[in-house]
Amino acid sequence: MLRARPLRLDRPADLAPAFLRLGLPTPAREYLLEKLPLVHVLLTGLERAQGRFLAGLFADSEHPGREEYPTWVAGDPRTRPGTGLLSGRREQFERVVARARALPEQGALAEALARVWAAAAPPAPLGLGGRTLHFGARTHVMGVVNVTPDSFSDGGRYLDPEAAVAQGLRLAEAGADLLDLGAESTRPGARPVPAEAQLARLLPVIEGLRARTDVPLSVDTTLAAVARGTLAAGAVLINDISGGHFEPALFGAVAEAGAACCLMHIQGTPETMQRAPRYEDVVEDVLAFLEEGVARAVAAGVARERLLVDPGIGFGKTAGHNLFLLRRLDELRVLGLPVLVGTSRKGFLGGLTGGRPVDERLAASLGSVAALAALGSVDIVRVHDVAETRDALAVADALREALEGGARYGR
Repeated sequence: MLRARPLRLDRPADLAPAFLRLGLPTPAREYLLEKLPLVHVLLTGLERAQGRFLAGLFADSEHPGREEYPTWVAGDPRTRPGTGLLSGRREQFERVVARARALPEQGALAEALARVWAAAAPPAPLGLGGRTLHFGARTHVMGVVNVTPDSFSDGGRYLDPEAAVAQGLRLAEAGADLLDLGAESTRPGARPVPAEAQLARLLPVIEGLRARTDVPLSVDTTLAAVARGTLAAGAVLINDISGGHFEPALFGAVAEAGAACCLMHIQGTPETMQRAPRYEDVVEDVLAFLEEGVARAVAAGVARERLLVDPGIGFGKTAGHNLFLLRRLDELRVLGLPVLVGTSRKGFLGGLTGGRPVDERLAASLGSVAALAALGSVDIVRVHDVAETRDALAVADALREALEGGARYGR
């Protein structure tokens, strides 16, 4: 399948300070922000006709210096057929898209490249219960409440409904934008928990929280029966670690309730996922998995604007896979959906910090979310330590938007 992945895309927030420093009037700044952004796009799954079309554009360019279209570099035809790299300014890409759209056989290429530019804009706002999450200005926080006896991070501490409700209220008071409740551990090696047992754990907690806070509630489950029961009780988001692959009927339950759904990537199951995970291209494989899940969710009646995606850090991935995915998280933006990431207290952070146990990984967890927020790569972070995360994000988000460079910048 043809896919265009933005390796680097200039953001308005990156260019705006330079234009202010130049003293350009507002109309000029707006024009340049529309035309000048530079992008490097990795293309995979190209058919021969598409590759010939792109190579021909550059060869036939009549503009002085051959700058009418982006630079084209084809992949090795023997070892990496169907790949290439386009590098150029936005206006150059717009010419490619216009030429491709004029040829019916190049429609897929035109749409793939158009999605790259759409990825630069924040996802559409997401309504959850009585609240609406607006993306782009700041990173939102999802607080975790494990109603389980065997969670890797706090096993058994909140299994009692009253303890779970109290923890949820603490996280809400600390500033959580939403709460994620789970009644089934998904740590490596964990076994499934039947729907009846999950509902018995979750329903009293949902009831208790709904009576005392208006923070939107998410439920971490892969089962349609659990989704249906918890959504009826007041949850508004289903967080499915399988991306709808374990039980496809889950999407129907979400659609019936008009709820939102987060699709996560996983390789294997929690029982098997860490048995030598392997990928040909971890970003490509994750994107393909999520795209397929999104298509099935929409076909089942879930509105696309009610979907989120999660790369599944630690779910069927080595430490190296996790780090590469986090480094290239912007490539998931081509889906046009909010990106949720959970790194909190995970094992690869312990490995990076010399083998620290799970209860000593706060600093590493904060480092991971702050780095992603500063890059603008994530919309929601799923964490155990809400207050500390909010502080770290306040700094990272402010850094990303900083414009007070002195009088020459108009500030």
